[in-house]
Amino acid sequence: MKKQLIEEIKELLKINQDEIVEINPKYLDYFEEEELLNIKDKLEFKKREINKISNDYLDEIYLKTKKNEL
Repeated sequence: MKKQLIEEIKELLKINQDEIVEINPKYLDYFEEEELLNIKDKLEFKKREINKISNDYLDEIYLKTKKNEL
């Protein structure tokens, strides 16, 4: 389970799909499963929030360009 969580965390850390993210394998020993789950949950939340903020900002720019306010 820990290895799977590390893989999921690595995917969440990627900025683009071609990027390779390395995480020290000793984290498997250092972190408990619950801690890894917590890290994963926080990353998922941050990713959603960043996407929402980005989408809101792009919507705002789009509306301004429609009104020729840029």
